[in-house]
Amino acid sequence: MTAKISKWGNSQGLRMPKDIMESLHLQVGDDLNITIIDGKVILEPIKKDILNYDLNELISKIPTNYKASEEFDTTLGKEEW
Repeated sequence: MTAKISKWGNSQGLRMPKDIMESLHLQVGDDLNITIIDGKVILEPIKKDILNYDLNELISKIPTNYKASEEFDTTLGKEEW
């Protein structure tokens, strides 16, 4: 498989084919470690720690006196940006 280095603004970029992205379980925005060994560029995905949460445990940590609240405003046209 071949790829071409392209100019993107003041930078250069290399497009990665979709099948490679899928086989490495990569998504747009993921980080890669780049090294050069014997004149070869090595791209390695940086593994993310996958956090496992137990929903029941998280819910048990909500204070018993907690009350959810919402505010609604019908004012239109005076939004602050």
